[in-house]
Amino acid sequence: MLRFPVAFFEGDDLEPVADEAASFRSLSKTAVGRRYAALAAGELAFELQDWISARFSLPASDVPQLGPGGVDPETAAQVVRAEWRLGEKPAPNLVHLLEAHGVRVFSLAEECYDVDAFSLWRGGEQPYVFLNTQKSGERSRFDAAHELGHLVMHWHHDGPQGREAEQQANRFAAAFLMPGASITSTVPRSPSLDQIIRAKQPWRVSAAAFTHRLHQLGALTDWHYRMLYMEIGRRGYRTGEPNGIQRETSQILNKVFAALRKESITKADIARRLRLNSADLDALVFGLVMLSARSPAGGEPSVPTPLPRPRELRLV
Repeated sequence: MLRFPVAFFEGDDLEPVADEAASFRSLSKTAVGRRYAALAAGELAFELQDWISARFSLPASDVPQLGPGGVDPETAAQVVRAEWRLGEKPAPNLVHLLEAHGVRVFSLAEECYDVDAFSLWRGGEQPYVFLNTQKSGERSRFDAAHELGHLVMHWHHDGPQGREAEQQANRFAAAFLMPGASITSTVPRSPSLDQIIRAKQPWRVSAAAFTHRLHQLGALTDWHYRMLYMEIGRRGYRTGEPNGIQRETSQILNKVFAALRKESITKADIARRLRLNSADLDALVFGLVMLSARSPAGGEPSVPTPLPRPRELRLV
């Protein structure tokens, strides 16, 4: 049963998202129908983004586009960290970071549960990332870094494809989230899993990802790595994390909808203007529509002061 209002079918055609323009993870394992559902979500996101952009001034993209001559993922991650002035410290909230550098970030609906994430360059100029909201905070954070790797290294679509491209994006994500010299200095020689769990906390990654990165950097022997990975499985940490982090959500969308609420523009108003129903709108925006954006200390909502349109949202 279709959930779209009649007005949706009476409107103009949506801007299509070409299958070849999007970078999907585990493409061979993703059902064609699920992939097309995800691409359809991208079309709806374009509509919402255009509506928002007509009313607010948002950060322009400064995502580096490296290649197409081929770039080592470790080097690519170092370049982005340097250009974004992250140094060697743990990366902050990944969704906020992407948005601050001009990436438009949206979520995927539940029916796209077997699509981890995907990304694309719209018109070759505007980067988009779509994240699965059914995963743990740590894994969603890694997905965001993985998609950033695709945007940085595979924007030209004439380089590595399939499994090779996915491996490169994974290596980029690991290097971006866990700079080698910094993380190897945080663990003792032959660490136990409990020591790894403590060491990984500032980096906000999964125990499995942190262990894999240590092995990749030569800080763990093959035998030690296998033993740790088996223990991770026994403890159930492949599907959940000890002291897991809260899911990272959108700062821009939160502020946009909080500002609109002050002008008495409701979720239903926005959905009606976009010819959608409210559930489809919620699915695109992490369920944050019309919710208040609270300060890190849990204080009052941080809402931008209304300005003549287009308004500019500052990310902090």
